[in-house]
Amino acid sequence: MAAKRDYYDVLGVSRDADASTIKKAYRKLAKKYHPDTNQGNAQAEQMFKEVNEAYDVLGDPEKKKMYDQFGHAAFDQNAQGAGQGFSGFGGFGGQNGGYREFHFEGGNMDDIFGDLFGDMFHGGGSKNKGGFGGFHSQGFGNGGFGGRSYQSKGQDIHTEISVSFDEAAFGCDKMIRLQKEDGSIQTLQVHIPEGMEDGKSIRLRGKGAPGMGGGQPGDLFMKVHVGTRPGFERKGSDIYTTVQIPFTTAVFGGEVMVETLTGRVLCKIRKGTQSGSKIRLKGKGVASMNQPSVHGDQYVTVQIQVPTALSPEAEQKLREYEAACKGGRRRGNSAA
Repeated sequence: MAAKRDYYDVLGVSRDADASTIKKAYRKLAKKYHPDTNQGNAQAEQMFKEVNEAYDVLGDPEKKKMYDQFGHAAFDQNAQGAGQGFSGFGGFGGQNGGYREFHFEGGNMDDIFGDLFGDMFHGGGSKNKGGFGGFHSQGFGNGGFGGRSYQSKGQDIHTEISVSFDEAAFGCDKMIRLQKEDGSIQTLQVHIPEGMEDGKSIRLRGKGAPGMGGGQPGDLFMKVHVGTRPGFERKGSDIYTTVQIPFTTAVFGGEVMVETLTGRVLCKIRKGTQSGSKIRLKGKGVASMNQPSVHGDQYVTVQIQVPTALSPEAEQKLREYEAACKGGRRRGNSAA
């Protein structure tokens, strides 16, 4: 397994950077590598996780202090001591009731405990060289030591959900079932906002994994997959469809019924309309996710029907039309 990168290097800040600088660097990188703007980019996804992990530590004063003193070993349950290492605080910094070991390299043990736990050891420093002072009278807290809780936000959970074309366009409520770590099933009602786009994610705050030591729970991210609808194509908030009109309607003009998301509408066809022409139906598209009151448009491509079976009379009339067109062109060329 590759070694973890230094958290300061991940965020691109110096070790003496203040909280404001660290937060600013995190926001910039989180925006740069966010999954919503880097779909399918595995490297960006990894960077996004790395940036969040780094800020989870450096953005918390207590975690940052421990990281500055002990590095990644402060949060690594599998770290092994070396040389004059010291390990084995049962229940210290435990995750979900487990155990975590911290390893200290050399130095005066009383000074180390004094730096890390302060007055917990009744003065710390070198005053209690005969032992740990109040060690035996201090209880092991839940996820902490001596009643001092070490808190950490729970992990985010990522899942996927599928909705129909119309459910995404108009919005809906969906019921989902999630299985917790203890095997129990949690049922959640999720609101799909009007204008939901394929591939976008919905965030449910506090619905992720539980926190450690009383920390806040993580969030639940649901990637939305939008189904298709025959005859309709969606690009952002705009809808694209086609309509077929008779040859005579294209020549003389007329009206045609067009299907929209909200029903059929009557559209006017101009005289001499060409195949491939587009009709714009303003506001007949999908609502914008950012501005629900603003809708896109529907663009209707006109396709002219070419008759495949004509009656003898209709064929004769069409040939007369063809001859008349040719005669008109010859007269025009002669006049030129």
